[in-house]
Amino acid sequence: MKSEPDVFGIDHLIEMPNQTEHWDGVRNYQARNMMRDDMKVGDKVFFYHSNCKPPCIVGIMNVVKEGYPDHTAFDPDCKYFDSKSNPDNPRWFMVDIQFERKLKREIPLEELKTYPELADMRLIKKGNRLSIIPVTKPEWDFILSIEDQ
Repeated sequence: MKSEPDVFGIDHLIEMPNQTEHWDGVRNYQARNMMRDDMKVGDKVFFYHSNCKPPCIVGIMNVVKEGYPDHTAFDPDCKYFDSKSNPDNPRWFMVDIQFERKLKREIPLEELKTYPELADMRLIKKGNRLSIIPVTKPEWDFILSIEDQ
């Protein structure tokens, strides 16, 4: 899951009550579908800082509440308001995530691109701008294996 560190970074998550927060404001249908349909309690998620120098994986989170309607879409005073979404027919969903740990080191995107083992990872693919990207088990395991380098 990607977020800009100055908007909501891993340190913000650490400061939240119970180090837990809802992941709101996603306004892409593919990412919404992943949160609504695929993400389950107990799933582990990489926290990725985007739109910064360098973009990098910084930590691990856990899904602690499965997809439910994103209330920010119903609030006309919120920047994520969507007039076509309402509580009876929600268009947007979110999950709750909880901090597990920071990585032993930040792993930059440029480094990830150098590993043949990650050549098919969606994060590496050009033009992939989704804020939520699936990671396969082999990709996950490989990234954790390079954490100590």
